[in-house]
Amino acid sequence: MKQFYAKLVAMLAGALAAGPAFAASVVNIGSSSVVIVVVEDGNKVEISLDAGGSDVICSSGCFLTLPNGDRIGLAGGETVEIKDGVATIK
Repeated sequence: MKQFYAKLVAMLAGALAAGPAFAASVVNIGSSSVVIVVVEDGNKVEISLDAGGSDVICSSGCFLTLPNGDRIGLAGGETVEIKDGVATIK
């Protein structure tokens, strides 16, 4: 029984450690700050990014609404660059 719990703890720790590796990141390469809206698991969050700023989002997929109104579906693992309200996904 102890081996079972040890394996379970190891699996959970591995899953938690691997989670951020699959998260999407967003980078504002523009010259002015932007506000984006992230909807993940039904939760809506506004994120403000200063010029040159970045953030890690969407560990389990999400929708991203850009300043120009475009909506993007993300699975996680992508890098989204925003310049003048327009996104490029890498």
